[in-house]
Amino acid sequence: MPPILNAQSISKTFGAAPLFRGISLTVSEGDRIGLIGPNGAGKSTLLSVLAGIQEPDTGEVAMRKRARVSYVAQDSIYPAGLSVREILERALAAAHVAEEEREGRLRELAGRTGFDILTDEAAALSGGWRKRLAIAEALIVAPDVLLLDEPTNHLDLAGIRWLEELLERADFATVIVSHDRYFLENVANEIVELNRVYADGLLRVRGKFSRFLEERQLYLESQASQQESLRNRVRTEIEWLRRGPKARTTKSKARIDSANEMIRKLSDMDSRSTVNNAGIDFQASERKTKRLITLDGVSYKVGERTLFEKLKFVFTAGTRVGLVGANGSGKTTLLRLLRGELEPSSGTIQRADFLRIVYFSQLREIDPSLTLRRALAPDGDAVVYQDRQIHVASWAARFLFTGEQLNQPVERLSGGERARVLIARLMLEPADLLLLDEPTNDLDIPTLEILEESLLEFPGALVLVTHDRYLLDRVSTTVLGLDGKGGAEQFASYSQWEDWQAETDAAKTESAPSQKPDTNSGTKKKLSYLEAREFAAIEQRVEEADARLNAARERVEDPAVASDAAALPAALAEMEAAQDALDTLYARWAELTDKAS
Repeated sequence: MPPILNAQSISKTFGAAPLFRGISLTVSEGDRIGLIGPNGAGKSTLLSVLAGIQEPDTGEVAMRKRARVSYVAQDSIYPAGLSVREILERALAAAHVAEEEREGRLRELAGRTGFDILTDEAAALSGGWRKRLAIAEALIVAPDVLLLDEPTNHLDLAGIRWLEELLERADFATVIVSHDRYFLENVANEIVELNRVYADGLLRVRGKFSRFLEERQLYLESQASQQESLRNRVRTEIEWLRRGPKARTTKSKARIDSANEMIRKLSDMDSRSTVNNAGIDFQASERKTKRLITLDGVSYKVGERTLFEKLKFVFTAGTRVGLVGANGSGKTTLLRLLRGELEPSSGTIQRADFLRIVYFSQLREIDPSLTLRRALAPDGDAVVYQDRQIHVASWAARFLFTGEQLNQPVERLSGGERARVLIARLMLEPADLLLLDEPTNDLDIPTLEILEESLLEFPGALVLVTHDRYLLDRVSTTVLGLDGKGGAEQFASYSQWEDWQAETDAAKTESAPSQKPDTNSGTKKKLSYLEAREFAAIEQRVEEADARLNAARERVEDPAVASDAAALPAALAEMEAAQDALDTLYARWAELTDKAS
C-alpha cells in the first residue's frame, strides 16, 4: 500500500536562512513518528507543510487518495462563548459527517478524551483541557494521520499518560513533535531528527527513542571517521597543489578538480558538524546558611477547597525538590507561598535572612515589544555575570542568538527562544533558591540536557515543577506530590510517586462497590478509566461499523456502480476498509471483555 503522506525534496526558507533543504519523508500505516531536532531546525514548519497549511518553496507533498490529515498546533485557542459541544459539532459539520452519525461519534469521542461535561466554555478551560479539546477536535474526523506539535506542553502528568494510552491504541498514523524523552520512548516506533548535521538533513531510525540514541551515536562516529579520513586526503592534495605541477596535463587538471571537490566536501562536512549549545550556568550566592526555608504545618485554602494542609518541609542548600500533581493541585500556589506573594491559611513559613530567590514563571512574562537586545540587557549594551562585564552580543551568542537577531522584537521569537531569553536573564541573578515553573516547555533536547547538568551542579536549593519525567528522575533528590485535596506526600523519586498513585487509585476502585453496589463493578475493576469508557461505548460503535459495511456492500452490488469501471474500484476499496474497521472493533471488544471478566 502506498504511503499516506509522501514529501519529496521539500525546502523551506524564511528570509535569507533556510530552515531545511531537500528533505524527503514518508508517513505510512502504523507509523508513530517522533520528530525531534534543535530549536530553529524547522520542525513545526515541516509539520504544517505536511498538513497542507504551508506550501514548500521547492519539492512537493503527495497525499494518498481520500486520506484525511488532522493537525494540532502548539497553542489551542478558542473564541469566547463557544461550548465544548459546539466546538466538536462544528468540527463534525466541517468534516461532512452524516447527521445521523454525529451524536454517537461526539459522545464516544468525548468519553475517550475525558469530557464528562460538554456545556463548559472552551475558552475558559485550562491549558491542559484546551489541548485535550484540540486533540478531540482533530480525532472527530477519523483521520488517517494525526500531526501533533508539542502536545505535552500544557498537559499535566495524568494528561500525558492519557495521551500515551490514546496513541498506543490508535489505528491511525501519527507524527509528533516533542522534546519529552519518556513520552517519545513510550509512544514512538520511529524517530526522525531534523538537523543539518546529517548529509540528508535528517536521520530516521525505526525503534524507540533509546534505540535512536544508539544509532545516532554510531552515525556520528562514522561521520567523524570519514571526516578525518577526508581531511588527511585534502592535506595531501593541498601539499601537491602548492608544489605546482609543471605540466598542465589532462591528468593533472583532473586531479586539481578532484582536490577542489574534496575541499568543498570537507568544508560542507565541517559546517554541518559544527554544533552550538546554549551555555546555561545559574549563579549561586555565597551564603553559608544551610537552612533556607522551613514550612511548619502550612495549609492553604481556596474558598472551601483545601489544596494542601499541615505541610512540613525544610529546604536546605543542595535540596532538589520535584513538585508534582495534577493541574490545579496547588503547585504554582506553593511556589507563590515560598516567594512570599501569598500567606498560608494556617501554619508558618520561616525564611533565612536576606534570602535570594530566582523564579522562572511558566507564563514567560517578557514584554513582546522589547527587542532581544533590551530583553537581554535592559540597562545598556553589556551585562554583569559572575563579576565580569560581557557585551550583549557575546551574551546573546551564549544562548544561540545571532547578532542579526538583537534588533528583532521578542514577539518574533519561538517558544524555545523565549525560554532561553528568560534563562539568560535569571542567570544574572545570584540565587539561594531556584523556583522553576515548567522551564522545559519548547526547549530542544540538547538544551534540556545542558539545563539538567546546570541544575545538578547548582549548590543552592531547587524546586522544579515540570511534566518532563526524565528531568524529574534525573535531577530531583525528593519528590513532593500534591493531590489537590489536602494531601501532600514525600517520595524518593518520581517513579515511587507514580507507584503510590496507582496503589491509591486501585484502593479507591476496590472500595467503590461497598459504597455503591453495582452488579457489573466486580467485572470492570480490572479496566483502566479509559478502557472502561471505551468498553461502555464499543457495542454502539460495532453497530455503526456494521451499518457502514452493509451500506458499502449495497453500493458494490448496485448495477450502476458494478458496470462503472471508474466507480467500482473505489466502492470495493470502501467496502474493504469498512470490513477491516469492523474486524478491528470486534477484536478490541473481545480483548476488553476478556480483561473485564
